[in-house]
Amino acid sequence: MRIPATASARLGAAVGMAGAAALAAVSLATPAQAATRVTQDRLTPTSLTAGTASTAGLTVHSSRCFTAATLGVGVRDAAGNNLDFPGSASDVRICPGGVSITTGSRTLPAGSYTEFGFWQDSAGAWHNLASQTLTVTAAAASGGTASSGTSSTGTTSSGTTSTAAAAAGKSLTWSDEFSSPISWGSRWVGDTSSSYAYGDHNPGDNKLDWLDQNDVSVADGVATFTAQPSSHTLENGKQAWTTGLLTTEGSKEGFQVRTGDYVEARVKLPSAAGAWPALWTWKDGNGEIDSFEYHPDNADLLELTNHVNAAQDYYTNASAVAPGSWVTIGTYYGANSVDWYVNGTKVYSDDTGVGANWSAYLILNLSISAGQYHSAPTSTSPISFSADYVRVYR
Repeated sequence: MRIPATASARLGAAVGMAGAAALAAVSLATPAQAATRVTQDRLTPTSLTAGTASTAGLTVHSSRCFTAATLGVGVRDAAGNNLDFPGSASDVRICPGGVSITTGSRTLPAGSYTEFGFWQDSAGAWHNLASQTLTVTAAAASGGTASSGTSSTGTTSSGTTSTAAAAAGKSLTWSDEFSSPISWGSRWVGDTSSSYAYGDHNPGDNKLDWLDQNDVSVADGVATFTAQPSSHTLENGKQAWTTGLLTTEGSKEGFQVRTGDYVEARVKLPSAAGAWPALWTWKDGNGEIDSFEYHPDNADLLELTNHVNAAQDYYTNASAVAPGSWVTIGTYYGANSVDWYVNGTKVYSDDTGVGANWSAYLILNLSISAGQYHSAPTSTSPISFSADYVRVYR
């Protein structure tokens, strides 16, 4: 986890939003295209349950036969963010007799959304069809205990379906649902990492961290990382904070992600100044892919970085990324492109990838910023960060 970019750098960053093209301004069509009328006959679903993956169905017909470059189902939340169903169809022949498609599946948070079909003509212009309301209701509580399959986050932590992984034809190969105490030594190591210059601390990376596996605890299906001031003094003279880290490096399992894998974690973003949580990879002084880094002083921003083949994006979304919010973050380690997902929607592809033979250990941790680029702690109160699960699909 490298030193993050400054807040000012984010101002010029281009942020990719999945499905944005579906709501872009419609360009001028040719006379033939203008004469073509596409009618939306059926659009499903009209309701969903939060956290439950679902596909969408769309049936349309046209005034004459033609081939649409794209046909899909768009979703827009109350803030205007595009949360389209994945798996739009390409080169679809639409005729007066009609055609139907089924999209890939996705989940949505509880709320009310605008749902609509859309198509793209051969000139590249996008056309939105009739809209309707899509209502997503909260999942029913089932007791709130880990043994019943429901974590304190209010969603089932025992379910292991990932829409992105399913769409790519992958299945679960490794996970920790945090439904039992941390398996120290066997699955995870918490007191040392080769990514830290001194093994258990790393002041040269603008961190106050001093690793202590006792600062990671599990309750009700959630792992909580806690940091607090310690009696240790760093080499630069600053007071260290003991804090929690989970890494597969050095464990008996020695699990590594590799090219083609998809990793996903659901985390609760911290709100305290100085907090610096991340999900990332590391091996032999390299191999670093940051699924995310977060700093509360950039309240709506996730840093997504490929350090193997340099690429980075600052993803901003105030409705999904905020202090105290739960967010699902996924990363596909492609040979030619690393893809990042937020709440089931692809938000960035770097088009550089990790190469064919890449592999690395997983790290999930809470660092504490020393204040050079982001705020240091403003009090001595403990700082916490939570995770519902970590899952790897291949």
